[in-house]
Amino acid sequence: MLTAVGRQVIAFFAYFGQTTQLHVDNLRGLLTGKLEYRTTISQMAHIGVSSLPIAAVTMVFSGMVIGYHAAIQASKFGGGGYVGWLVAEIMCRELGPVLVCFVIAAEAGSAMAAELGTMKVTEQIDALRTMATNPVDYLVLPRYVACLVMVPLLVFVGDIIGVTGGYFMAVLSPYISHVVYFSSIPGNLEAWTVIAGILKSVVFGLIIAIVACHQGLTCGQASEEVARATTRSVVYSIMLIYGANLLLTIILFPPG
Repeated sequence: MLTAVGRQVIAFFAYFGQTTQLHVDNLRGLLTGKLEYRTTISQMAHIGVSSLPIAAVTMVFSGMVIGYHAAIQASKFGGGGYVGWLVAEIMCRELGPVLVCFVIAAEAGSAMAAELGTMKVTEQIDALRTMATNPVDYLVLPRYVACLVMVPLLVFVGDIIGVTGGYFMAVLSPYISHVVYFSSIPGNLEAWTVIAGILKSVVFGLIIAIVACHQGLTCGQASEEVARATTRSVVYSIMLIYGANLLLTIILFPPG
C-alpha cells in the first residue's frame, strides 16, 4: 500500500513540475516575441466557433432553471422583484465561469490534446525538433494565448446568455413579472462580481490550455494513447477547475 501511495505522490509532483515548466516556457516565448500571430488567430477562431454554440445552449438552459427556482422561492417571501439580480449574481459569480469552461475543456481542450497527440504519434513533433523548431513556441504558445483571450470573452457572453435565459423563464412563469426582471440588476449587481468571474475564467483558460497541450505532448507512441490522452485532458481540466474555483472564490470574495 505504501509503495502504491508513494508512486502516486511521485507522479503528482512530476506532473505538477512538467505543467509548471510548460507554463514558464509559454511565458518566456510570449515575452521574447516568439508568438505566431496567424496561428494564434486561427486557434482563437477555432475555440470561439466550436465552443460558443454548446456554451450558449448550456447557459440559456441553466439560466432558465435558476430563474425558475428563484422565482418560486422568491414569491414565497415577496421578493419577486429581485429574481433578475439573483440570477445575474449566480451566473457571474459561479455558474458562468465554471460551466462555460467545462464546455471549452470538453470541446476545445479535447481537440487540442487529440491534435497534438496525433502529431506526437506520427512523429511530427520530432520532425519539428529536427528542424530546430521549438514545439512549445510553434504549437503550444498559440493555443495558450488563444485560450487566454477567448475563454474570458466566452464566459462574458455566457453570463449574458444565462441571464437572458432566466428572463425567458420569467416571461413564462406566473410567479414573477418579466417587466421587473432586468430592473433589479443594475442597482444590486456589483461590478466586482462580474470582474471577479472574468478573472476566474482567465485562470481556468490557462488550466485548459496547459493541461490539454501537456497531455498531447506527452502522449504515448500508440494510436490508442491519443484517446487516453484526450480523456485525461478533459478529466484533469475539470478537476483542476473545481479546485481553482474554490481557491479563487475564497481570495476574490473574502468574508465581510
